[in-house]
Amino acid sequence: MAEQGNESEQGTSGKKEKNTANSSRLTRLVSWFDSRLGLSYPLLRPAPQYAINPFYWLGALTVVAFVIQGITGMIMMLYYVPSPTDAYLSTEYIFQSVPYGRFLETVHLYTAYAMIMLAFMHMMRGYFVSVHKKPREAMWITGMVMGFVTLGFGFTGYLLPWTVVSKSATDVGIGMISALPGPVSNLLNFLIVGAGGDATELLRFYDLHVVVLPAILLILLAVKMYMLEAHGISEPVTGGELAPKQKRTLPIFPDVSLYLLELAAIFGSGMLLISAAFPLNLPPQYTPQLAAQTTPQPDWYFLWIYQVLKISVFEGAGLPVALSLVTLIFIVLILLPFIDRGPRKRVSQRPKFVTLGAIFIAELVALAYWGLVTPGQIIPVEQAALVLGGVALIVSFTSLGLFKLINSKARSKLPTVNVSKIRRVEIWNGIMFTALTGFGALTIGASLDWGVRLIINGPNLSSLVYFVFSFTTLAICVLATTYFIYRSDLRMGTIKRRVRMFEIGWRDEKVGKQQ
Repeated sequence: MAEQGNESEQGTSGKKEKNTANSSRLTRLVSWFDSRLGLSYPLLRPAPQYAINPFYWLGALTVVAFVIQGITGMIMMLYYVPSPTDAYLSTEYIFQSVPYGRFLETVHLYTAYAMIMLAFMHMMRGYFVSVHKKPREAMWITGMVMGFVTLGFGFTGYLLPWTVVSKSATDVGIGMISALPGPVSNLLNFLIVGAGGDATELLRFYDLHVVVLPAILLILLAVKMYMLEAHGISEPVTGGELAPKQKRTLPIFPDVSLYLLELAAIFGSGMLLISAAFPLNLPPQYTPQLAAQTTPQPDWYFLWIYQVLKISVFEGAGLPVALSLVTLIFIVLILLPFIDRGPRKRVSQRPKFVTLGAIFIAELVALAYWGLVTPGQIIPVEQAALVLGGVALIVSFTSLGLFKLINSKARSKLPTVNVSKIRRVEIWNGIMFTALTGFGALTIGASLDWGVRLIINGPNLSSLVYFVFSFTTLAICVLATTYFIYRSDLRMGTIKRRVRMFEIGWRDEKVGKQQ
């Protein structure tokens, strides 16, 4: 028995020595690369411990997707010919004759989808945790421009296979440019289409996709990385003091580099597995005859715009109004740091902007799915107002309930309060706010409908009366909604600028709080 115990101890010590030796070899290997390449030189600032979280590196994963796009794209460039007569044939050759060509095309497409989705997730995470606020305003604007470049990759790359689906959808997109104001339309046509004709259009899209847009994205990436090094990684908005362990910094090499390498490996493996499980099928080649039988429909990331343009009020001469609204959404996203300038960053302290962000996501998803299942169908303005208003209503009501739940604990810590009175006021405000949100969506649809009719058909008494009535009703809804939001903020104590007109009837509640 003693001999067996000695053998067991010797085996255990042997394993420990082996593990120590392996660790020592790995350490020496890392040190060798570090001493030769200077990887631990403080060119990049160390990352805090709390940043070791995948959600902090969504932007980095977007760059990984871009790198995969570049590698697969360069391989396909060896075989692709950017001309109307050869584009489809060369793509078909990659699918059928190049070893693993179909797999290569599938990886390229799915990684492009992942790049767009990751960029959107990166943007919305930044929105909800307030990374756009001082001093990171320029970083937000740079990131938004990078997002538009990413969408440009999708738009330009979609045409290159020259299939009936891609060519038809691209023609619709180019046709929309003509509805923009003259100078803007001419400039975009010159940049995107060129002198005209299919050959020039395809070659211009190819040049934009493989040369111009990658160069712009790399320059913007360098600018954003410089600003990231200047400002550092934003702290989590938990509201509490960070533990010393969370504040501890980790060197870029090897700790953070190995972590990023793990994330990239997991992401890349996922893309490879999905591409192998769901290989891409090449649609038919574009011909004018086949295009006449095909309903043009963009890829999923532009479906929400497609559905907005299908609303009946925006058909024909109303198209410039729809494009102006879409452009306004993009402008608001770019200028967000100058709109949401409050010092509060926690989600629980920003009910208005959090609710608006949730409505934005829900509307995009609803519009995209609606566009997918109704290809080519014109949507009546009343139906659009009901669906979009209903989505906003559901999200607003859910957000209201969640914020009430979040703030209930904080309210319970206050001194003695007339709880029943405050609860009745909360229920009343919630019902009114929800009703006004839904009714406001209907009045938005009516105002747009009659406004576009006035623009298209010219002023007449009937249209003018309906427009004034619907717009006045919308203004009342906006004012009333602002009133109830103000009351909610007043109750939470987050008001920065007092508006006495909105505090009518608030005295009883204030007295209740003081009791």
